[in-house]
Amino acid sequence: MLEQDIPREQVIRLGPEKIYECLELDQLALNGLWSKQQWHQELFDSRRLCMGVLRSSKLLALACGWLVVDELHVTAIAVHPQHRRQGHARLVLSKLLDEARRAGAAHATLEVASTNSAARELYKSCGFKTAGCRHHYYSDGQDALIQWRSLKDQSEQRKTI
Repeated sequence: MLEQDIPREQVIRLGPEKIYECLELDQLALNGLWSKQQWHQELFDSRRLCMGVLRSSKLLALACGWLVVDELHVTAIAVHPQHRRQGHARLVLSKLLDEARRAGAAHATLEVASTNSAARELYKSCGFKTAGCRHHYYSDGQDALIQWRSLKDQSEQRKTI
């Protein structure tokens, strides 16, 4: 197979036409975290951003968030189980943060299970820092770590110091 024949990933903004792909990936990667109605709202609401990594029109990863004033609240990140540990989560999260910055967000926040070391490492590598804990946040009783990061670029950060 020639290099130009290898399917390339593309990152796109997910819209309502991708609802069934989102539902399928949610089921595979997140055990059905959201219902069809919740995905409908996620993909239709203009204050929400949802980015996806596609290869040959197959959804490999997604990252979603809500824009609230000048803040992005990351609500979901999912990677197809057969495509994990290939950089898709970092790629789609990075694109989500870029889109939020372009939309005027100055900060991003998320919650992550305190026991989810892979996700915590991903978020740390993307500049997130733990700012607090929500005890017994998840339905199974696990704690959630509240994480934050600035979305200002480095030159803007230096100007404010």
